[in-house]
Amino acid sequence: MSQGFEGTRVAVVYHSGYGHTKKVAEAVARGAASVEGTESLLIGVEDIDRHWSTLEKMDGIIFGAPTYMGSASAEFKKFMDATSRNVFAKGSKWADKVAAGFTNAASRSGDKLATLQQIAIFAAQHRMHWVNLGLPPGHNHSQSTEDTLNRHGFFLGAAAQSNADESADVTPPDADLRTAEFLGARVAEVASQLAAGRAVLNAADATA
Repeated sequence: MSQGFEGTRVAVVYHSGYGHTKKVAEAVARGAASVEGTESLLIGVEDIDRHWSTLEKMDGIIFGAPTYMGSASAEFKKFMDATSRNVFAKGSKWADKVAAGFTNAASRSGDKLATLQQIAIFAAQHRMHWVNLGLPPGHNHSQSTEDTLNRHGFFLGAAAQSNADESADVTPPDADLRTAEFLGARVAEVASQLAAGRAVLNAADATA
């Protein structure tokens, strides 16, 4: 690692109504932590008031919410609105951090793209750098199977599907969780690259 670079920290901020999205969030955090030198932190929006200052120290924040009625859940939107006074009004405390998003719904589509777009715009308002999923569509021809990464073919972020009549013990399926892990690792890698680059630039400025 570059001199002055001490690793990266990535937070996963999420809401889960029935446990399914929490399972996806855990997979995202697991993926981030799999990247050498990365520490990941899982934060439910119900506990956000204890973590505002912690989030200011993060290199990246990955946001996740279930898609209810074509948008992020009300609880996650409440968190988004709370950032206006706790982050945005205090001078864009999250500016230049890495951001990404994920969502989960019972339906294959369920307009999950609308939720990912909502989260991406939210990140842009905080002047964050958005990281897309970075995977090709996984299940889009006769020789492909459900057991593939990005089986739903999303590009903006990770999308999972959980059967409404099954508990989080059995759904979403492994393919969606592995896709979530991929997103977490991708964000951690980008955050690490940016942090290392800033360390080099800061060292150069110090010796100039």
